[in-house]
Amino acid sequence: MDCDRLFKELLTTFFVEFVQLFLPDVAAYLETTSIEFLDKEVFTDVTAGEKHEVDLLVKARFQGEESFFLVHVENQSKRQTDFPKRIFTYFARLHEKYNIPVYPVVLFSYNRPLRQAPNRYQVVFPGETVLQFTYRVIQLNRLSWREYVSTPNPVASALMAKMKITPPDRPKVRLECLRLLATLKLDPAKSQLIGGFIGTYLRLNAEEMKQYEQEFAKLTPEEKDANMELLNPWVKQGWDGGRQEGKEELVVRQLNRKFGPVSAEVTERLNHLTAKQLNDLGEDLLDFKTFADLETWLSRHIPQ
Repeated sequence: MDCDRLFKELLTTFFVEFVQLFLPDVAAYLETTSIEFLDKEVFTDVTAGEKHEVDLLVKARFQGEESFFLVHVENQSKRQTDFPKRIFTYFARLHEKYNIPVYPVVLFSYNRPLRQAPNRYQVVFPGETVLQFTYRVIQLNRLSWREYVSTPNPVASALMAKMKITPPDRPKVRLECLRLLATLKLDPAKSQLIGGFIGTYLRLNAEEMKQYEQEFAKLTPEEKDANMELLNPWVKQGWDGGRQEGKEELVVRQLNRKFGPVSAEVTERLNHLTAKQLNDLGEDLLDFKTFADLETWLSRHIPQ
């Protein structure tokens, strides 16, 4: 599974909740009804001969104003020494293209190293700093899952799986993630998205599963009933396993969000896709720009 895509789907589906959880100061002036997800931006590094794609770019309006700003969220799943320069380059090009304020946020989701990630890029001369660019840092491996376990936020229930967890706590954290998810009472597709995220990033070995079952036995009957609805094969196995109908429901929800309500004809064509094809479509549609891209994809995989 492409980790960047999994994070992108989570943050796209729950963008407002992500801002409320980690950027409450931004949430205070962001007009949630104005949010627009912009097409992906691809920047070419001519010197290195590489192309870099911006993870998530959102346009929103300041509350009570007619002016707009961008929120650029970059998920960094591995440490890169040149990253501060790259995030500054993204900022400069986005600011130049859109000519509105850009708020840069970096979500560091790697397991190692544990030391504090940098939050700035500088150009310094003897006795003078000619550039100091800073960006917002959310470093999951330095956050304690215990501080979020009672937070009624779907992003918290998912990202606790990537926070600072001692090995003995892994089974307990997985149960707490699912218990929090059960209290949110989301629709099935959104619950399965988060459940798949938890299953992907907090897989348990045989010994840990025994400890998990012991923790599960301590729940109240009501909590057990709520969690059993989430403990389907897809959640246990992660994003790639699971029931055909659950995957199809998630894909339909993604399409509705991107293009508006899908027709009965499209839904019928989705019924002919295999579980693997639904997985592939769930990933590929993040790159679709128009409904015609979906039609092309379906025609290629389900000839009429």
